[in-house]
Amino acid sequence: MKMFTGSARTEYLVTGALVAALYAGLTYASAALNLAYGPVQFRLSEALTLLPVLTPAAIPGLTIGCLLGNIGSPLGIVDIFCGTFATFTASVITRSLRSIRVKRIPVVSALAPVVINGLVIGLEITFLMSKRKDFLTFVVAAGWVALGELAMCFALGLPLTMALQKRGLPFSRLP
Repeated sequence: MKMFTGSARTEYLVTGALVAALYAGLTYASAALNLAYGPVQFRLSEALTLLPVLTPAAIPGLTIGCLLGNIGSPLGIVDIFCGTFATFTASVITRSLRSIRVKRIPVVSALAPVVINGLVIGLEITFLMSKRKDFLTFVVAAGWVALGELAMCFALGLPLTMALQKRGLPFSRLP
């Protein structure tokens, strides 16, 4: 990553902080609707997981936002660590795949949060919330998490990312 100086560094920090605040806030809004935690998740905040396509500042922003958002998780400290790890990993992969596009749409990048969260959170749900701890239980849990992630990333995240990119907002110019 390039080192930033002056206003670019400030822009990076502010962008990351804004992403973190939005992610945490949208996670708590989803929790108020009983959609943020558990076997079936439709977190509005997951629409933001495609922002690393536009800016590297979204990686720490999403990671910190997830950590803050998972403080309210009924799975406690395990979800804080596992969920944050999944979000960080998915963010890095999303950023690295940003140039692979289908008709100028970063579809491949949108799959990273779906797959990573499906696997990591699916394991977490299997071992912490399920009575059965077998492979079929994991596949079902991972499938439900991935389905919710897919809905948020493709129905909300891709249109949001494309709209922000089209508008040419300042943070989309960060390296």
